[in-house]
Amino acid sequence: MTERTLIKNLAAREDGAVTVSGWVETIRDQKKVQFVILRDESGSLQLVRPRPEPDAETGKSDDIAESISALTLGSFISVSGELKHDERVKLGGIEVKIGTLDVVGKALPENPIAEDSSIDKRLDWRFLDLRRPEQALVFRIQTTFEHALRTYWVEHDFIELHTPKLMASASESKAELFEIEYFEGKAYLSQSPQFFKQMAQPAGFGKIFEIGPAFRADPSFTSRHATEFTSVDAEISWIDSHEDVMKLHEELLVAGFAAVKAKHGAEIEALFGIELTVPSTPFPRIPLAEAKQIVADRGYVVPRADADMDPEGERQISAYAKETYGHEFVFLTDYASSIRPFYHMRHEGDEGLTNSYDLIFNGTEISTGAQREHRVDVLIENAKDKGLDPEELDFYIDFFRYGVPSHGGFGMGLSRVLMLMLHLPSIRETTYLFRGPNRLLP
Repeated sequence: MTERTLIKNLAAREDGAVTVSGWVETIRDQKKVQFVILRDESGSLQLVRPRPEPDAETGKSDDIAESISALTLGSFISVSGELKHDERVKLGGIEVKIGTLDVVGKALPENPIAEDSSIDKRLDWRFLDLRRPEQALVFRIQTTFEHALRTYWVEHDFIELHTPKLMASASESKAELFEIEYFEGKAYLSQSPQFFKQMAQPAGFGKIFEIGPAFRADPSFTSRHATEFTSVDAEISWIDSHEDVMKLHEELLVAGFAAVKAKHGAEIEALFGIELTVPSTPFPRIPLAEAKQIVADRGYVVPRADADMDPEGERQISAYAKETYGHEFVFLTDYASSIRPFYHMRHEGDEGLTNSYDLIFNGTEISTGAQREHRVDVLIENAKDKGLDPEELDFYIDFFRYGVPSHGGFGMGLSRVLMLMLHLPSIRETTYLFRGPNRLLP
């Protein structure tokens, strides 16, 4: 079997024999010559073959010409032939003259989706939608981004964990839980690895990370919500405040963005029309109360004074950060304890505020982080203050009864980061197979 060459590697090869494989993107079946545009996972290539004179008796050309004429768009083919560099060829300055052609997988003649199909229609036929170059690029970017995060973590002596996704009880709240049958009882799909990544701190692991699935029974139909998503999590010991977590978080994102820009910057600009910016550090930091006042001064009042920043508030504070700091990221800090979980550490001297933050990127929240409360007596009182029964949290509170260092961490939605990085309208575009309230297929 002749070794297959990726299209992106052909330009560096000398003229001569080559084998390429991919799917048919365009066919120009002319009287004297036949052209096929072939696409593989790395790019597009023009295939060419002069059409032989037809047989005097049958009126048909040879078998290869007939095979080309019968090709359907989207069919997977393998071609061996002669590579030729020719600057007159608009598509990359190279072409392959077809010697042999093998139809590996023939496509039906009618494609069920088109360029102007709705997102729901495209998701119905996701495996075809993913053939688009910009969609393939999304997942190459995702791969590069995750690799850069892992490289940062490994180089800084973090331990990677894979926490269970079957839970005996809620990880954060009893709301938004998927309940499933589990032998003779019930179990729940994990909303977050929160408790388990905290468990690694009294275990003495020090610094841990995980990239894995999380599940929320959230009936939202917005562009940024999903019932199953990939969560990027980290937790570190021996911190002084949430400032240490924010520093880790911004350094990690800089590493990810720098890797993506270095490897895919030109493609991103070509396919998405965006010049990717690697963020500078430190990211701007604005206390939530101050951020709400800034937004109010811009003409928008967040409806509830005792609530989190709403989507319009996030857009407004993000616009302010760009205007004032020239930055696409902004940390909102010092959230009220009334709107934060019981395990977020409260300010020393001000029980009404927490050592926590949300990270806003291009107008949308992508992450929540905090210093955790590690003092068991305070943790129990905070749980009671939230109306929780400490006995129901016994398995979690046990983590703190046998010694635990100060610690904190964050969770971040991967698809949201990619969506906002590429200025796309929905996480449906940056999720391989999206899951929402009305979508379980494909």
